[in-house]
Amino acid sequence: MIIHVVDLGETIFSIAAKYNVPAKQIMQNNAITNPNLLTKGQALLILEPEVTYIVQPGDSIFTIAQQFGISQNVLLQNNPQVTSQEYIYSGQSLIIAFKQNPIGQYLVNGYAYPHINTDLLNQTVPYLSLLSVFSYGFKEDGQLIPLDDRQLLESAAKYGAAPILVLTPFDESGKFSNELVSKMLNNPSSKEALIQNLLTVMNEKGYYGIDVDFEYVFPEDKDAFIAFISDLKAVMSAAGYKVFVALAPKTSAGQQGLLYESHDYKRIGEIADFILLMTYEWGYAYGPPMAVAPLNSVRAVLDYAITEIPPEKIIMGVPNYGYDWTLPFLRGDDKALSIGNQAAAQMAMDLRAEILFDEPSQSPYFYYTDDTGRAHVVWFEDARSIEAKLKTASEYGFAGVGYWNIMRPFIQNWLLLSNLYDIKKFGS
Repeated sequence: MIIHVVDLGETIFSIAAKYNVPAKQIMQNNAITNPNLLTKGQALLILEPEVTYIVQPGDSIFTIAQQFGISQNVLLQNNPQVTSQEYIYSGQSLIIAFKQNPIGQYLVNGYAYPHINTDLLNQTVPYLSLLSVFSYGFKEDGQLIPLDDRQLLESAAKYGAAPILVLTPFDESGKFSNELVSKMLNNPSSKEALIQNLLTVMNEKGYYGIDVDFEYVFPEDKDAFIAFISDLKAVMSAAGYKVFVALAPKTSAGQQGLLYESHDYKRIGEIADFILLMTYEWGYAYGPPMAVAPLNSVRAVLDYAITEIPPEKIIMGVPNYGYDWTLPFLRGDDKALSIGNQAAAQMAMDLRAEILFDEPSQSPYFYYTDDTGRAHVVWFEDARSIEAKLKTASEYGFAGVGYWNIMRPFIQNWLLLSNLYDIKKFGS
């Protein structure tokens, strides 16, 4: 595996010749549709096939995987275009293995909303260990708000990803409510009803675990919040389910702020099976331009987290998005637009904008001027920043990484991930 940074004058064809890799494969692996639109500073993932196979009449994904002693998921990971085809065809070339061997097994989580594009879902789930269904809400009396999660559960079952029920304090209008959290936590009958209703859904729908994603819990509800997690864990463990808790990115136990005070790393880390660290949103819609997950800032969170939580319980968050800010940015007046990482790279190509790379944050960015003459800066993720994050999580001995979210395509990321690590699967 090579990450090639494009220089002036280079083309897809010259790069393909340099590494002796087909130009078509480089384009597919980096979501490039026009070979004449490369831009300076762009990161390209170069994967060198070691074993390829030409499909014969009567072949199927199952028979080819069986023939070479690999799983169907590995075959799909190496050939992501296959999931969007109705069938493989005679004469089609498939990659059985790349030259780089995975350096270890990894747990990979991805959040998805029920309205995700079907083709995108099925192309992505082969790379996931866990598919987190976002999200079930609830009412004051502990009744769950129904969610049409059928498509997500079907894809998880087909591609061997364990489905996770995400519980978020969304009210009946679909809005986040910390008032709703407070009322539930402080009403024993409501809390008990919610836990039992969750257990019923888990049993009926075949979920593997539950993710408690309660942000902005009132400080005065801290102990009640932790007690809820403890009660939930007791019930879910007895039924054979795992409990995950999403926690805000803290750098100290006494960190002030509504987002942080009730997220007690030590106490919650002792209860939960896994902790999902939300290590992103330094750069955010209403804040000044900067990397969404600057690695230097992320490391400060990780350094604190491992003093309170066993590393093998931690799943480190990775953002599958960036932001486009207008300049100069005026806090309170301006709002950045969220953009997919793949779309950001395409924008830079279309505009012929040079992509720069910030070493401290290990993040790419570029500038451009819009049709009205206003300057912009876009911070996003590419193969370089993703590789740095994945290797950092591995360095700390974490269970794996979790993507917020998989609603946007980023094929470069998934191919890089599956070439670095053997992705843990739970059966298919």
